[in-house]
Amino acid sequence: LFIYLADLLGFCSCFLLLTLCFLCLFLQCDHYRRGIISGSSCKALCDQKTLSLHHCMSTSSTHQVYVGLWNERPVVIKCSIEDPVNIDGAPETLMRPEMILFDKPTRGTSMDEFKEMLHSFLKANLGEQTSLSALMDRVITLADVNQDSKVSLAEAKSIWALLHINEFLLMVALQEKEHTPKLLGFCGDLYVTERVSHSSLYKLEVPHYLQTIIPEALSSSLNHWLAPSWPRRARITIGLLEFVEEVFHGSYGTFLICDASLYHVGYNAKYDCKMANLRSVVSEAVVRVFLKGRRCENNLDCTYGKDCTATCDRLVKQCNTEVVQPNLAKVCVLLQDFLLFGAPSDLRGDLEKQLRTCVTLSGLASQMEVHHSLVLNNLKTLLWKKISNTQYS
Repeated sequence: LFIYLADLLGFCSCFLLLTLCFLCLFLQCDHYRRGIISGSSCKALCDQKTLSLHHCMSTSSTHQVYVGLWNERPVVIKCSIEDPVNIDGAPETLMRPEMILFDKPTRGTSMDEFKEMLHSFLKANLGEQTSLSALMDRVITLADVNQDSKVSLAEAKSIWALLHINEFLLMVALQEKEHTPKLLGFCGDLYVTERVSHSSLYKLEVPHYLQTIIPEALSSSLNHWLAPSWPRRARITIGLLEFVEEVFHGSYGTFLICDASLYHVGYNAKYDCKMANLRSVVSEAVVRVFLKGRRCENNLDCTYGKDCTATCDRLVKQCNTEVVQPNLAKVCVLLQDFLLFGAPSDLRGDLEKQLRTCVTLSGLASQMEVHHSLVLNNLKTLLWKKISNTQYS
């Protein structure tokens, strides 16, 4: 009954967003037909009708996520009608005016000037990295939809708007990584990704408006009952730990998970971990800029997103720039629930001990390198030894 009620209310919420769905499609296709935007998915979406939106997966009025089909292939379509994330924590606005959304680059901008825009933007958002030129080339190749070795104004406006969506930027930067969903196409600032068959680690997410009605113990028990078998959860966990490795000191710097949630991590039919939601994974460079010189009274004033928190220096009333809790510790907090129930009895003691060590890790630079790598590798090795040479490996 509770699950049915949650689904019913979720359906009603999505129904209320139906107008926004049509608005999103109308705006993209109207801009495309007027030559304002371009993209590899525009013809399929607006002319051929081979890319279609079926049902919503979110209840946000500003960041809409839909399951759809593209030439009969299941996909996820994401459409933002919001302001880019503001590092000052300003509330999301409901609509971005066209003149603001697709205002850059302007007519008459040369290719060299556009490349300089891209380089400055990537440097500001990812920090000074030796690989920025390679990433810029990747972005330009992606923007060149018709593959004529040129970037038109519509193509440039589209890719520029997309890069201001944090998740899209991460998908481009991490597109070769195993645990990042593949980017399949885009149209204006709408983008299409592969569908992750299981979009969260737990099947049941109780909406906020039902949390006072449904006891947490009941929803937890239901999720444990519906979860995959322990060996499959171990396989998913190994993939999640590999993702933590991938975003730590990678080719384009370090990324921080600023809203660690079981409902942002998914997995496919083979039980390979896939990050279903990357919106809260942010470049360390962006977080440091946000924290530097920020006035504070306590540590909560030094928080980016939901849980990227630094300490407040109360003597000078300014935030320090090092985030206290690293990605690995946040992930291990999630794993204490996801991994321990149903664990083999001969493994449970060691697993609990390693997870306890993991959740106490500090984000301070003195601990970040050797200690973190040791804890992560020990945890992976423990799990891998248990499931290797089995059908789950």
